[in-house]
Parts: sequence; C-alpha cells; structure tokens
Amino acid sequence: MKKLRWTMDGSEFWELDVSTPVTFNGVARPTPFPGEQLPLGLSRGTRLSRPKQVDFFQRFMAMPFVPSYTPNLGGLSLQRALTLPSTSDFWFAALVGQFKFHNFISAFKQNRLVQTSETSWFQNTIRCLGEKSLYALNFFSEFSITPEDTLLVSIEGDVDKQISRKKVLLHHKFPHHDLTVEAAGPELHVDHLGRYWDVPLSMAFDLASVDNEDGLSYHLCVSNNMGQVKPHIDGQEASGVPTCLLPGLTVKSAFSFKRNIDIWRSKARKLKMVQPFDIFLSNPHISASGMVGAISTACIGKNLVVSQVQEDNPFHLRYHGQGVSSSIVADTFATLSYDMQFGNFQKLFMDLTRVNARFDFPSGMKFISGSASLARDLYYNGLKSQSNIEAVHMVLPKTTVSLQQQIVGPFSFRVDSGVTLDLENKNRYARFKDPVFAIEYALQVLGSAKAMAWYSPKQKEFMIELRFYET
Repeated sequence: MKKLRWTMDGSEFWELDVSTPVTFNGVARPTPFPGEQLPLGLSRGTRLSRPKQVDFFQRFMAMPFVPSYTPNLGGLSLQRALTLPSTSDFWFAALVGQFKFHNFISAFKQNRLVQTSETSWFQNTIRCLGEKSLYALNFFSEFSITPEDTLLVSIEGDVDKQISRKKVLLHHKFPHHDLTVEAAGPELHVDHLGRYWDVPLSMAFDLASVDNEDGLSYHLCVSNNMGQVKPHIDGQEASGVPTCLLPGLTVKSAFSFKRNIDIWRSKARKLKMVQPFDIFLSNPHISASGMVGAISTACIGKNLVVSQVQEDNPFHLRYHGQGVSSSIVADTFATLSYDMQFGNFQKLFMDLTRVNARFDFPSGMKFISGSASLARDLYYNGLKSQSNIEAVHMVLPKTTVSLQQQIVGPFSFRVDSGVTLDLENKNRYARFKDPVFAIEYALQVLGSAKAMAWYSPKQKEFMIELRFYET
C-alpha cells in the first residue's frame, strides 16, 4: 500500500488517499491515529482513474493484462479494460474485469485431486475457469459535463467477496478552489495498522484552495458516515474499529501557511537537443520548505461517544456538548521538508539522484507539553531521568525519508520509508518503518508522466499504476 503522493508531497502527514490493489478504484481513504487529527490535504482532488490507467497500459504500453498482488484477497490478480465505443470526447466508459489468477491455481490443484480418469486436463481447466468466484467486474463512466465539471460513476461487483461497491463523485473547478462531492457505499478505509474497513455509506463535501504552493491555503471537509463498520478482509478482527469511522457527522477544517526557500539551484546548461526524461526532474537544486497551521474537528454522533474515553489526553483542546453527542477538537501542526536533487535526468546513466527528508509535528499541544515536561525533568532530575525518554518521544517529529536513483535511461529506483527512534534500545536507536520500494519508468514523450511498479513489504501488496505531473 502506498499513498498517491510521495514524501515531498506530504505522504505520511497529510490526509491523502492511499493507493491499494484491494479495490478497482485503486484507492482507499486513510484513517488518523487514535487521538490525532491529521491536517487535510487535497485528498479529494481528481486523478487519473484506475480504468483509464488500465486502458492506457493496454493501448500504449503493450500490456494485455495489468497485474497486482494483495494477500488474503485472491493473491495475484490480472486486470483488463474494455472501453465502450463513444463518438464524444466528453464521455468515457469502460468495463474492467479482474481475474484472480492465484485462486485459479488453487482451484485447479483441488479439482485435479478429485478428477476422474475420464476427465482431461483441458476439461479441468475449463471447469475451473467457469467458477464465478474467480472474477470481479467494475463498470466505470466519466462525464465531462462542462470544462469545469466532471462526474464519475463507478459500480464494482465481486462474487467471491459478495460485495457491491458503488461510488458517485462530482468535481468542480473554481478559479481558486476545487470542490468535490462524493457518495460511496461501502467506502473502503485503511487505518494506521494497515487494516481495511468498509463503511456502509459515506458522503463527503470537500472544498480546497488550489492557489500557488507558497503562502496561505485552507481546506474544508464535511463528511457523514452511516451504518455498521465491518472488516473488509475475512478473518480480520472486528474489534478495534477506529472511532472516526463510526456513524456520525464530521466537520474538519485546516489552515496553513507555507514558505519555500531555494538554498541552491544549478545554473549549468542542459544538454542541447536532448529532452529530459521528466521535465519536472531536470533542475538540480537544494531547497527547503516549512509549514505551520491549525486544524479543528467538530463531531456529532457515535464517532465521538466512544472517543470520550480518551478525554484524559491533554494534548488537544476539547469541548463536549451536554445532552447531545458532540465535541470540538482543535490543535496546531508544523512540518519541515528538505529536498536535494543532483543531475538533469538527461543522460543514460547516473544522471538523477534525489533525497528528501520530512519532519512532521502533528500536534502543537503535544509538542509544548512534552517540551515543558522535558525542561522540568532536566531541571529537577538531570539527564539521567527515565521520564526524559518519554518527553523526548513527545517532542521528536515524525520523520520520513525518500531516495530516488536513476538506474538506466528512463528507469529509476525509489524507496520511501519512515524513520523511528527508540532511545531505550541502546543497540539500535533508529530503524526504518514501513518502507515501500518502487521502480519508475518515465514516459518521456508525455513530458512528465511515469509508470510505477511498487511493493510494500508490510502490507505484502504489489501494484502497477500510472501517474502524471507528480514530483
């Protein structure tokens, strides 16, 4: 599993949709840590839909099937899209089929053990291919109502899971804002432990400013969950459902101010008559960016009734209404990011090296409380105080690093991972957390586009996807 954007785009901090091969749409909604309220990102912004990605791979990259892998959900799967004929450029419709190859192999072996001598290998194969549990279908339609309005309709059916997933999304582009209205049932969510949950019905209204990357920005999201939350994967414990997924109305708003600084930018000339493999990755530089902001969340419903047991958490400003299940939570946040790139990504070998480090402070209240506790313990007990370790962990930021290195031509290797500090472990103070490995293929003819194959060891998921205009 990997979020749609990498480290330098806020993948471990902002509340962005995650990429996953679990559904046809290829995305799942993230769920914050218990007791935390992640700042909103452009989570509902438009992206190239999964059916369009599969169609692109078939048409322009000679891939008859697009593979993906996820354990507990059929293992290896193959997807293929059948686009419906249309004489208009304002309508796109496709029927995407998914064949669960791993399940087919298991069924073939099982049938082979019980087959009679009169049953041939070919008949056994045909019998296995006829099992409906090996297939899943998705109908997708996208309407460009106006140059500013896009309507997406998706219906997904899986016989093996006995689930029908429907989604309707309307996206409108204002001059300086993006508006998204969405209804999904059930909608797939993933929590910080990598567990998948199905919310029977979820509706959301999302408004985000989309001005320049430097300066003030804000985001407003109103969402309503209905129905009993269920685990998506068979065998997953139903206990421990994140409280924010329970039925209720949530209003979340975030304001932030960002400043980018160029520490160094190369003025060397590029190779003449040689187009970079990616125009967005053709300028060597060293830069830094900082962001501060505030976020508030108001809840009405069961999504806060359960969370009231966490009222002993002093790190957030909280208010609980009397008589009505309602509360308001407010906090501040900050983040620092450093990005270094060497090479113009024009030569065939070793012409691109990128390193990015990001430091996130998701709770200003927690940082102040930890700093005060650390200062008090240092003053009274000195550096050997055991409580200092807990205070240090409260002050330390969440750290994420990303490394990208060109292999040959348009191919590059990329790894993205969190870094955690364990001050109590004297043998290993730092360790990598939830790394994701990827091979990128830059589509040079499109200016800035890439086909990406990534693998997550934690989730044991593999996926091939297409991305445009992402750094």
